[in-house]
Amino acid sequence: MHMGDFNYPRLADLGAAISGANKLLCQEVLEELDVCKRLKLTLELVKRELEISKLQESIAKTIEEKITREQRRYLLNELLKAIKKELGLETDDKTTLSEKFRGRIEAKKDRCPPHVLQVMDEELTKLQLLEASSSEFSVTRNYLDWLTVLPWGDYSFSIDGSDENFDVHHAQHILDEDHYGLADVKERILEFIAVGKLRGSSQGKIICLSGPPGVGKTSIGRSIARALNRKFYRFSVGGLADVAEIKGHRRTYVGAMPGKIVQCLRSVGTANPLVLIDEIDKLGKGHSGDPASALLELFDPEQNANFLDHYLDAPVDLSKVLFVCTANVIEMIPSPLLDRMEIIAIAGYITDEKMHIARNYLEKKTREACGIKPEQVSALYNDLVHAQVEVTNDALLALIENYCREAGVRNLQQQIEKIYRNIALKLVRQGVSNESPQDIMVVEAEKNPVNFDVATKVEDKNSKNSIAEDASVDVSPIDSSLDNINVVPLTTESEVGHNEHSNEAPTKTFAEETAKLPNTFKTPEANNESTHRNMEVLVDKPEEKVVVNASNLGNFVGKPVFQAERIYNQTPVGVVMGLAWNAMGGSTLYIETAKVEESKGKGTLFVTGQLGDVMKESAQIAHTVCRAVLLEKEPNNPFFAKSKLHLHVPAGATPKDGPSAGCTMVKEKTIAARRSGVKTIIFPSANRRDFDELASNVKEGLEVHFVDKYSEIYDLVFTSDTKTQES
Repeated sequence: MHMGDFNYPRLADLGAAISGANKLLCQEVLEELDVCKRLKLTLELVKRELEISKLQESIAKTIEEKITREQRRYLLNELLKAIKKELGLETDDKTTLSEKFRGRIEAKKDRCPPHVLQVMDEELTKLQLLEASSSEFSVTRNYLDWLTVLPWGDYSFSIDGSDENFDVHHAQHILDEDHYGLADVKERILEFIAVGKLRGSSQGKIICLSGPPGVGKTSIGRSIARALNRKFYRFSVGGLADVAEIKGHRRTYVGAMPGKIVQCLRSVGTANPLVLIDEIDKLGKGHSGDPASALLELFDPEQNANFLDHYLDAPVDLSKVLFVCTANVIEMIPSPLLDRMEIIAIAGYITDEKMHIARNYLEKKTREACGIKPEQVSALYNDLVHAQVEVTNDALLALIENYCREAGVRNLQQQIEKIYRNIALKLVRQGVSNESPQDIMVVEAEKNPVNFDVATKVEDKNSKNSIAEDASVDVSPIDSSLDNINVVPLTTESEVGHNEHSNEAPTKTFAEETAKLPNTFKTPEANNESTHRNMEVLVDKPEEKVVVNASNLGNFVGKPVFQAERIYNQTPVGVVMGLAWNAMGGSTLYIETAKVEESKGKGTLFVTGQLGDVMKESAQIAHTVCRAVLLEKEPNNPFFAKSKLHLHVPAGATPKDGPSAGCTMVKEKTIAARRSGVKTIIFPSANRRDFDELASNVKEGLEVHFVDKYSEIYDLVFTSDTKTQES
């Protein structure tokens, strides 16, 4: 109809025209004069166009089906929502959230401050006006969630739902139960509780527990919370360099959150918890601000009643919160922050206290943690092994003196764990299992059901016969084939020896009695001795005792870490023993002096041993004082005026300095002197009060002299030497 008269050239032109091919391909069709070739070119164009059309049709059909399906799903969802809303079965998300927040507000209305209630109402009204799909909606929802969930004015939710406990005897019991020793620390804590009892409430207090690592500062804070019946929350500020971690982020930032204090109140659900701020002496400082300065408001009793968190932007009352901080070195705490805290120093544990802690606390806990029980089952032989483990007092003493000289007990616990892990490995290599004997019997019964069934029947028959004799009732046997079997419980080796001397006939083994059974009760392995051995009931083996003493302690924990501190049994001329303090507690420190050469001019002194500025100045002062004393005592003695002296402090690789000057850390230094076998100590008179406060077991056997000036030391030391030489 379109071509007029039908012919092949026109058919080729029509196919090329409707194909939609580009102009160059159509031009090739027109230029081709051979009809056959012309038709082939047109056919290729039409085929290509047909494939494209099929692909387009498939894509269009897929898109149409997807759109139709989504439209149908959307329509049905909208219909379902409309139907549920008409029936009152469900409301939309915004209404549900509003009702939830409204319920929280009503529950806290009586205790919540008026200004906070006003903020809640404003934010709730704002939430109802926002679209659920907007970003501001999620920000407002999160803000309302934090505002309404905080325990505003709620002081009733203690550990067990009861009120705060100010019973001093109860607190004393809990502190003694959780910690041994530390009498002075416990006394300070009990004083605080007693004040709370007289006042009727414990106002927020800021306590700082300072002491070496491992002395139990964190656990003491937990014990205080348990004694007061308060909720406990702990967070560490070691390395914290961002103020926002304390005071929160402003809501303008994406992912903003309140600070740690507000998170604490939400976590514990009460407004008067005990908050432990750990490692406060390790606060950082960076471009994000100074967290130590942010804590000033938190620790000031005059300001923390209106603590302002950046995220909440509403004052929070923290006046009833009891803050307990921990620190290793209080000198690292900024002075304004330190001024707001009451310091309770924890000196550490002496050897006797460590022995008691190791024996009554650490060893029992470690034994249970390592799975070592009084009786263990051998998985190799199905035998009951009495695995007795004993760590002697000598071993504990050697462990404390040669491996764990630090003031705390954390390293001591690690060493005890190492001992019990070594013992556990030896027991496991011997085939010891944590399964009970009953479990082993059940496993064997599952492996050999026929033989265990026979043994069970025999035991039932014997028990029923005994019952019949006692009750004078005739009980028929369970099975006539078992009448002649006499099964006696297995015995230990000692019991076997006892039976050999008795008048009773020797008992037959289980294998011998099983041989008499009918074939119906025998298994193919009945004559196999190994099978009978596996079938036997568990036999008690002699007790296998593992003893850890001072002689074999190195096999469990390796070579000693520390050697004897005392270098000289008798200090030579020019050497004196001093007392020092480090992170591990007290220690002895030798000061060695030698005459290098004589000089015609004035005497000089040079020092070595990596001494700090304070100790260098102390050495120069000592040199000057010695010259003055010698000039007074022996005016004609020119030793210091003509001598070049060299003063050295051993352990030259260790830096040494400190402001103590021998006048602080009396307890630690006295313990170090006792550990080194020193019997005579010289202290400044100002330290008499500190020494008198020490426990009697620390002061026992020591001769202590208190002096005010060096001339007294001169008379004490050199006069005694003169008397000794004369005698």
